[in-house]
Amino acid sequence: MKGSLCHEFETGLPAADVWEIYGGLRIGQLVPELLPHMLKKVELVDGDGGVGTVLHLTYSPGIPGFKYQKEKFIKIDNENYVKEALVVEGGVLHHGFQKCLVRFEIIGQTNETSTIRSTIEYEIDDDKTDNASFVSTSGVAFIAEAITKYIKAQKSADQAHQETLAHRSNER
Repeated sequence: MKGSLCHEFETGLPAADVWEIYGGLRIGQLVPELLPHMLKKVELVDGDGGVGTVLHLTYSPGIPGFKYQKEKFIKIDNENYVKEALVVEGGVLHHGFQKCLVRFEIIGQTNETSTIRSTIEYEIDDDKTDNASFVSTSGVAFIAEAITKYIKAQKSADQAHQETLAHRSNER
């Protein structure tokens, strides 16, 4: 059986700003920091963040049925802001899945806002279709929201710093 799920999240941020996080390894560093209840850690197994990179994700205790998974980046399109990662070990593959692919697309609506479209495509053994419920967009939804909040907080901090510097410069 094949299936797919999709989640979209409006960021209120330029696509390029969101892609800075999603396009490389930074997202793997931030998710355990921002969402420790989901992921305990993400380790680089092989690669430099480009196509062919393999990550080892260790799930936090309390995520039922999942201890870890390895993902391989199979597509990174820096022009169209698309990244695809294929689960190559662990995770849902231990529950009768033949394939699980996660695609992140950062879609620029205007220069000031974008949408994070997260798609999960999967194939599961016909005798394990009850396990299809293991696939959910809740994780990618939490990630999209947390990363968006993080970027906005960083931009606010940068703006406040610039305003402080400008104010000090004007006092002289």
